[in-house]
Amino acid sequence: MKAFILDRYGKNQTLRLGDLPEPTPSPDDVVVEVEAAGLNILDSKIRDGAFKPILPYKPPLVLGHDLAGTVVKVGAKVRRFKSGDAVYARARDGQIGAFAERISVKEADLALKPANLSMSEAASIPLVGLTAWQVLVERAQIRPGQKVLIHAGSGGVGTFAIQLAKHLGATVATTASAANAAMVKQLGADIVIDYRSQNFEEELSGYDLVLNSLDARTLEKSLKILKPGGKLISISGPPDPTFARAQGMNAVLQLVLRLMSAGIRRKAKRAGVDYSFLFMRADGGQLERITKLIEDGTIRPVVDRSFPFETLNEAFAYIDTGRAKGKVVVTMK
Repeated sequence: MKAFILDRYGKNQTLRLGDLPEPTPSPDDVVVEVEAAGLNILDSKIRDGAFKPILPYKPPLVLGHDLAGTVVKVGAKVRRFKSGDAVYARARDGQIGAFAERISVKEADLALKPANLSMSEAASIPLVGLTAWQVLVERAQIRPGQKVLIHAGSGGVGTFAIQLAKHLGATVATTASAANAAMVKQLGADIVIDYRSQNFEEELSGYDLVLNSLDARTLEKSLKILKPGGKLISISGPPDPTFARAQGMNAVLQLVLRLMSAGIRRKAKRAGVDYSFLFMRADGGQLERITKLIEDGTIRPVVDRSFPFETLNEAFAYIDTGRAKGKVVVTMK
């Protein structure tokens, strides 16, 4: 089968289109013919080598976490899916590889594709949808009337998180450029801070949650708008000791991550705020709940551009500019 292969780590490394053996499913695996795959900043960071301490993949490897396609084979223990089913998933860590014609995915990571979405729209959802769900529903447990700031509202996670936070009954603020203000308001943002001309930390106060996906400076400034007992959850780091333990990292790596996050954890404690790092995980059950919100019209996908599969490197170049509104996908057909 055809697949894009990362031969070595490197900044903006070009992926090679080559041939690989067909995937062989284990008893709890489902083989999916990929019809569309979503690109994520996580793919870029793995390609660049930035995640080697956390995700020690060994090149050559196939990147790609988000996929939508058709089931072509199931393992002996699989009961929820059959050949011909239209499905989508965020493949779990250690089993990624959506930038290929076929991929083997754990049954537990899959969900039936939302009936009202195309394959390319469905492929844009899993990673960002699960990230938003795990921040807002699972960890922060957002309730009606609470106040949430979502940084980078026009990005992949931001466009989904705004819609989910509104569904949960929150007042939603977001940071975006003036050019994207109308779009994020349409998604449900109540307050839009133009990051080029306004300082969000001077405009907002008394917030229950900040979802950070930006740099360390933004992370620190976010502490100022949270009320005591509020939560600062970052998906862009720094990783904290709780994450290191959950990943089963060795003592040296645990110490490194403890030191990396010591500053923000100390400042958060001083402010009476809870800081945590979230590295989202694959979860087909949560994806099924997201599917219901999509099918009833509560949440809609935001796809910036769709590229043909063979131009995957061009798609990477586009997301590396940081200007994508929502998600970028590649399609097989």
